[in-house]
Amino acid sequence: MPLVRISLPQETPPSDVATVSLAVHQALVATFNVPEPDRFQAIHRHSQQELVCSAEFLGIRHSPHVVFVQISCSLGRSLDMKKALYAKIARDIALASSFKAEDVIINLLETSRENWSFGLGIAQYAI
Repeated sequence: MPLVRISLPQETPPSDVATVSLAVHQALVATFNVPEPDRFQAIHRHSQQELVCSAEFLGIRHSPHVVFVQISCSLGRSLDMKKALYAKIARDIALASSFKAEDVIINLLETSRENWSFGLGIAQYAI
Protein backbone atom coordinates (compact mmCIF):
# COMPACT_ATOMS: atom_id res chain seq x y z
CA MET A 1 0.00 0.00 0.00
CA PRO A 2 2.80 2.46 -0.60
CA LEU A 3 2.07 5.90 -1.96
CA VAL A 4 5.01 7.08 -4.05
CA ARG A 5 5.87 10.63 -5.04
CA ILE A 6 8.51 11.01 -7.72
CA SER A 7 10.03 14.41 -8.52
CA LEU A 8 12.10 14.81 -11.69
CA PRO A 9 13.60 17.62 -13.77
CA GLN A 10 11.14 19.23 -16.19
CA GLU A 11 13.17 18.12 -19.22
CA THR A 12 13.11 14.41 -18.30
CA PRO A 13 12.01 12.48 -21.39
CA PRO A 14 8.76 10.48 -21.10
CA SER A 15 10.70 7.22 -21.50
CA ASP A 16 12.81 8.03 -18.42
CA VAL A 17 9.71 9.02 -16.45
CA ALA A 18 8.15 5.64 -17.24
CA THR A 19 11.41 3.82 -16.44
CA VAL A 20 11.76 5.50 -13.05
CA SER A 21 8.12 4.82 -12.20
CA LEU A 22 8.41 1.13 -13.10
CA ALA A 23 11.78 0.69 -11.36
CA VAL A 24 10.39 2.06 -8.09
CA HIS A 25 7.32 -0.16 -8.27
CA GLN A 26 9.28 -3.29 -9.16
CA ALA A 27 11.68 -2.63 -6.29
CA LEU A 28 8.76 -2.36 -3.86
CA VAL A 29 7.32 -5.63 -5.15
CA ALA A 30 10.69 -7.41 -4.92
CA THR A 31 11.95 -6.09 -1.57
CA PHE A 32 8.87 -5.00 0.42
CA ASN A 33 6.54 -7.80 -0.74
CA VAL A 34 4.08 -5.29 -2.15
CA PRO A 35 1.44 -6.96 -4.35
CA GLU A 36 1.92 -6.21 -8.07
CA PRO A 37 -1.44 -4.40 -8.48
CA ASP A 38 -0.70 -2.17 -5.44
CA ARG A 39 0.64 0.78 -7.44
CA PHE A 40 -0.13 4.35 -6.37
CA GLN A 41 2.23 7.05 -7.67
CA ALA A 42 2.21 10.80 -8.20
CA ILE A 43 4.88 11.96 -10.63
CA HIS A 44 5.88 15.60 -10.76
CA ARG A 45 8.26 17.46 -13.04
CA HIS A 46 10.00 20.57 -11.76
CA SER A 47 11.99 23.45 -13.20
CA GLN A 48 15.66 23.71 -12.23
CA GLN A 49 14.75 26.31 -9.57
CA GLU A 50 12.11 24.01 -8.04
CA LEU A 51 14.25 20.88 -7.69
CA VAL A 52 17.06 21.72 -5.31
CA CYS A 53 19.80 19.26 -4.33
CA SER A 54 23.16 19.90 -2.71
CA ALA A 55 26.10 19.46 -5.08
CA GLU A 56 27.69 17.20 -2.47
CA PHE A 57 26.34 15.64 0.71
CA LEU A 58 27.73 12.85 2.91
CA GLY A 59 30.57 12.39 0.44
CA ILE A 60 28.25 11.83 -2.53
CA ARG A 61 28.44 14.24 -5.47
CA HIS A 62 25.13 15.13 -7.12
CA SER A 63 24.48 16.59 -10.53
CA PRO A 64 21.54 18.90 -11.31
CA HIS A 65 19.90 15.85 -12.98
CA VAL A 66 18.40 14.33 -9.80
CA VAL A 67 15.29 12.35 -9.02
CA PHE A 68 13.61 12.42 -5.62
CA VAL A 69 11.58 9.38 -4.59
CA GLN A 70 9.40 9.65 -1.49
CA ILE A 71 7.61 6.51 -0.35
CA SER A 72 4.87 6.52 2.27
CA CYS A 73 4.13 3.03 3.56
CA SER A 74 2.95 1.10 6.58
CA LEU A 75 5.25 0.22 9.46
CA GLY A 76 6.97 -3.12 9.77
CA ARG A 77 9.84 -3.48 7.30
CA SER A 78 13.26 -4.42 8.65
CA LEU A 79 16.38 -2.31 8.19
CA ASP A 80 17.74 -4.93 5.76
CA MET A 81 14.56 -4.69 3.66
CA LYS A 82 14.87 -0.90 3.57
CA LYS A 83 18.52 -1.06 2.52
CA ALA A 84 17.64 -3.59 -0.20
CA LEU A 85 14.85 -1.30 -1.44
CA TYR A 86 17.11 1.75 -1.65
CA ALA A 87 19.86 -0.18 -3.43
CA LYS A 88 17.49 -1.75 -5.95
CA ILE A 89 15.76 1.52 -6.77
CA ALA A 90 19.05 3.40 -7.32
CA ARG A 91 20.64 0.55 -9.29
CA ASP A 92 17.65 -0.13 -11.53
CA ILE A 93 17.02 3.54 -12.30
CA ALA A 94 20.71 4.03 -13.17
CA LEU A 95 20.78 0.93 -15.38
CA ALA A 96 17.71 1.85 -17.42
CA SER A 97 17.58 5.66 -17.55
CA SER A 98 19.69 8.79 -17.88
CA PHE A 99 19.90 9.19 -14.09
CA LYS A 100 23.02 8.15 -12.15
CA ALA A 101 22.65 6.12 -8.96
CA GLU A 102 24.28 9.02 -7.09
CA ASP A 103 21.43 11.26 -8.19
CA VAL A 104 18.61 9.07 -6.86
CA ILE A 105 17.50 10.53 -3.52
CA ILE A 106 15.05 8.34 -1.56
CA ASN A 107 12.96 9.15 1.51
CA LEU A 108 10.79 6.58 3.30
CA LEU A 109 7.87 7.69 5.50
CA GLU A 110 6.25 5.05 7.68
CA THR A 111 2.74 5.36 9.09
CA SER A 112 0.21 3.16 10.85
CA ARG A 113 -2.19 1.23 8.62
CA GLU A 114 -5.18 3.04 10.13
CA ASN A 115 -3.96 6.25 8.45
CA TRP A 116 -4.86 4.97 4.97
CA SER A 117 -8.03 5.00 2.89
CA PHE A 118 -8.13 3.46 -0.57
CA GLY A 119 -11.48 4.88 -1.56
CA LEU A 120 -15.06 5.36 -0.39
CA GLY A 121 -13.80 7.23 2.69
CA ILE A 122 -13.21 3.91 4.45
CA ALA A 123 -10.16 3.10 6.58
CA GLN A 124 -9.82 -0.39 5.07
CA TYR A 125 -6.95 -1.43 7.35
CA ALA A 126 -8.24 0.08 10.61
CA ILE A 127 -8.62 -2.47 13.35
